[in-house]
Amino acid sequence: MKSMSSYERVMNRLEGKPVDKVPNMNIIMAFAAKQIGATMKEFCTDYRVLVESKIYCANEFGIDTVSVISDPMREAHGFGAKVIFPENDVPFCKEHLITVLSQIKDLKPINPMNNERMIDRIRAVESLKKQVGGKIPIIGWVEGALAEAADLRDISYVMMDLMMDGERMKEFFEIIYEQQKIFAKEQINAGADFIGIGNAAASLIGPALYEEYCLEFDTRIIKDIHDMGAKAKLHICGNTEPILELIAKTQADIFDADHVVDFSKAIEAFKGTNTVANGNLDPVAHMMRADEQIITEEVKKRLDLADERTLISGGCEVPAATSGEIMKRMNEMLYL
Repeated sequence: MKSMSSYERVMNRLEGKPVDKVPNMNIIMAFAAKQIGATMKEFCTDYRVLVESKIYCANEFGIDTVSVISDPMREAHGFGAKVIFPENDVPFCKEHLITVLSQIKDLKPINPMNNERMIDRIRAVESLKKQVGGKIPIIGWVEGALAEAADLRDISYVMMDLMMDGERMKEFFEIIYEQQKIFAKEQINAGADFIGIGNAAASLIGPALYEEYCLEFDTRIIKDIHDMGAKAKLHICGNTEPILELIAKTQADIFDADHVVDFSKAIEAFKGTNTVANGNLDPVAHMMRADEQIITEEVKKRLDLADERTLISGGCEVPAATSGEIMKRMNEMLYL
């Protein structure tokens, strides 16, 4: 088979068509910054640094997408949270914006073009479109409703709120959803082929609460993304085995299964649905701490389980300390 571009490879694979290589879908942030000698602060605050690092890693390590994922604090900053930017760590909020749930009445979605952090991400998409559009799929990014609520309020309080004030939490999620939608729209307008939705906290609440509070909002934003002409990639860290059948109902094009998930169960759960399983190497044991034998064996295990649509990556972000040699060996294993 002739060599394919990453764009052809990913789109063919999602449709179950022949490919020359199983697409390499690794999520890279700190790893990408490190490859070009940038700090995390530079990576998260200057789209030019992010773009340079992602294109470098696509070329050097065979990663088949370029994503603008960097940190979970873009929308939080837009809502008014005070975000701290460590030199070599992920941005965070020392003080949460919503300390009492009644404060959500003052929470308003904003135009992403009027916020420095959100427009920086949009500029990253625009730059990637100019440089690699049509050659490598571009993945925009928004935070899922539950994950963003946790960014704004604190995960421990959010868990209690779901149990004690579910109706107000739905109001909270509705506001977040409106911000998601307009942020996704601007990234798609800028050239994103996919929008990733990071909803990590959803693995912590179990199937009953996920179905009652999260499924609706994940499904709605994914439908919006499809209606706007892009594909959707849902990312939920942790053990999502109990909610795999619910995730299939969201109609996400790709679901990232973390390393604690039985990958065969994820692949099986999505058969006959719109959703494709992606994963699920352990980013630490199979990548950062791996030698050539380990990465070879672990990738082979997943290739043996894969159907004609399955994608391969670390179950979550590739750690910065992962060696380039391991990343290259992983990619070599994906050629068919």
